[in-house]
Amino acid sequence: MHVDPLLPTLVAVLLTLLAIALVLRVLRQPHVVAYLVAGVALGPQGAGLVEDTEVIQHMGSIGLVLLMFFVGMEVSPRQLIQSWRVAVIGTAIQVVISVASVLGIGALLSWPLPRSIVLGMVISLSSTAVVLKLLKDRGELDTDVGRDVLGVLLVQDLAIIPMLGVIGIMGEPVGETGVWAFQLVGGIGLVLLCVGVARSPVKLPFTGWIRRDHELQVFASGAVATSLALVSGLMGLSTAMGAFVAGMVVAAARETEWVHRSLEPFRVAFVAVFFLSVGMLLDLDFLVEHLGNALFLVAAVLVTNNVINAVVLRVLGSTWKESIYAGALLSQIGEFSFVLASVAFQVRLIEQFGYSMTIAVIALSLALSPAWIALVRGMLGRARPLQATS
Repeated sequence: MHVDPLLPTLVAVLLTLLAIALVLRVLRQPHVVAYLVAGVALGPQGAGLVEDTEVIQHMGSIGLVLLMFFVGMEVSPRQLIQSWRVAVIGTAIQVVISVASVLGIGALLSWPLPRSIVLGMVISLSSTAVVLKLLKDRGELDTDVGRDVLGVLLVQDLAIIPMLGVIGIMGEPVGETGVWAFQLVGGIGLVLLCVGVARSPVKLPFTGWIRRDHELQVFASGAVATSLALVSGLMGLSTAMGAFVAGMVVAAARETEWVHRSLEPFRVAFVAVFFLSVGMLLDLDFLVEHLGNALFLVAAVLVTNNVINAVVLRVLGSTWKESIYAGALLSQIGEFSFVLASVAFQVRLIEQFGYSMTIAVIALSLALSPAWIALVRGMLGRARPLQATS
């Protein structure tokens, strides 16, 4: 009997995911943590059942695109535009403070200036995937805190463009001449599209035929979710950003019901793969050897980011309770920080030890941040989800 060699691996992955998820559900931990743990267990540093991590990472990037697309469908463009002040000014202040803090630490430890700047930018980016999934699961996307956090996350995603430029200036070139101008045009285009969606109704073509054919719905919804993400990526922007805007377009066209129904299973599967890929990046040998330092740095990052974001949001008008909770949501280091760390390593702004430690701290902060958020939420007395505000 012939058995496809991929089938045993697939069965092992699904059973491992299910077992870890069930255990962590009993411990009241979110599925995100289960995916990360499963990635470590199944990857090259664990059981070695999945060795081609590059394919997993590509599949995971599709998961991030679908997650942002779904979030876009649930966000009101008008309310998002109204909160631009908190998103833009808050993110700018937060990034400056984060970089300045690491510069101070680097001066005490005699770090090279480029290394301090890179690490400051790395810790300033929060995880879009983790935070939006937690907000979505708790029904808090359409609250004041949810909108403020979402705005900050989107601006942080855009901030990676000048950050990569800074790395390119300090090291070897990371892009071709004229890339910045191309990115600027693309960014302006996405902003104008958001404004247009907020101001006037949208009608998607062929929706009358598609509503009556489930198979067409699957392919049409997939095409809608990925097309604008592709355009955004080709223009040097985040594909997740393009997917988010595509979701807003679908919501403005009032076609969310059949799109949501068709893509939901794919979203669950690919988002799980994304976090599996993060877990597989972790070097267990390095982590075990330097566990104490890594945990200390993770704790410092969670507390520092929580405080910085809370103070910034409080200054911009939120209550202390909302600010502290939002700060906890934004406290971890994000998935786009992997990109910054990788590019900085390629142009030799950080060495092998610094790169491995950075990857370990990012992965651990992603794994531990749901517990930190739950702790802060409990201290603030937010046992129940926030009520949506209009």
